[in-house]
Amino acid sequence: METHAALFEQGRKRLEALRQMPPRQQESLKDKLLEHGISRRDFMKWSASVTALLALPLPFSNLVAEAAELADRVPLVWLHMAECTGCSESLTRADTPDLDTLIFDHISLEYHETLMAAAGWQAEENLEHAMENYRGNYLLAVEGAVPTKNGGTFLKVGAKGKTGLELVKEAAEGAAAIISVGTCSSFGGVQAAAPNPTGAKGVHEVIDRTVINLGGCPPSEKNIVGTLMYFVMFGRLPALDMFNRPKWAYGARVHDNCERRGHFDSGEFVEQFSDDNAKDGYCLYKVGCKGPYTYNNCPTERFNAHVSWPVLAGHGCIGCSEPNFWDDMADFEKPLGRQLLHGIDASADTVGAVIIGAAVVGIGAHAVASLFANSKED
Repeated sequence: METHAALFEQGRKRLEALRQMPPRQQESLKDKLLEHGISRRDFMKWSASVTALLALPLPFSNLVAEAAELADRVPLVWLHMAECTGCSESLTRADTPDLDTLIFDHISLEYHETLMAAAGWQAEENLEHAMENYRGNYLLAVEGAVPTKNGGTFLKVGAKGKTGLELVKEAAEGAAAIISVGTCSSFGGVQAAAPNPTGAKGVHEVIDRTVINLGGCPPSEKNIVGTLMYFVMFGRLPALDMFNRPKWAYGARVHDNCERRGHFDSGEFVEQFSDDNAKDGYCLYKVGCKGPYTYNNCPTERFNAHVSWPVLAGHGCIGCSEPNFWDDMADFEKPLGRQLLHGIDASADTVGAVIIGAAVVGIGAHAVASLFANSKED
């Protein structure tokens, strides 16, 4: 097993190699931070928080800080397939730019259909130039599912009318690493819901390469930036679970870290969204929360600058970071019935198939027992 000392040394050598490369941004990260009123102290606090997010010891925070400063040395090609652009919005829709958005802005973004100024033939040339000049060195991020029916003709992109399927295969061939940003590109998402007329699939299903899947609709900006930082820092993939999601982000169930977990253990449930239990913040399992079947760090990282997340806001988790969630997790406001979900077990690393109905019976029995115990105490 690789030690932290060996990993640290690998990161140090990787960053030293990046430092020898010419910067691709005219303005340094330090200048950008000063321009937005972000102090060095705040930057180092951010570095420490990313280090903790990546489940690394505190000394790695110096590597994280250096990786952020050198991020413009790593070319990033970001493709849009069948999607809503919500994953890009997760990073860029901030009323005040924070460190995550600034780091993303500092990375050498060679192609991004939503953010780039170029259009038409010029945009096409930018993409071809990036794939040719940085072949073997660029990081490929894909947002959105890949339509495959009828040769992929349900999605055509750019002035040359290439299908999304063609573009993904072409870009993946020369990429140093590939990230699927969001559930659509990871597992097909809403586009792959039955009857899936376009044959939408996750990126890993159409190419013969290892793909890092960042499930979530959308994933938090922390998970996106954290994954980018890991690759910049080490030039390799992080430890992945059975669905190729980073363990540091998807290693625990939503249920395990939920702020309403104490109410679940006490058998205190919301029966309907308008009742007093809902106002008192009771567990949302009976109104459809899929937290017990979902692996993600939403409760600890939250969204909108760590302000909130769906369960804290009052609606149950819908399991959006899981494969086939649109079909397997419905109805979203009712507890799961008896249906087959693959790969759901006590550990994200355990491969298997479980009848969720059995799990529901167990949870229900626990809830009944807890309620009976509460009534005896009363």
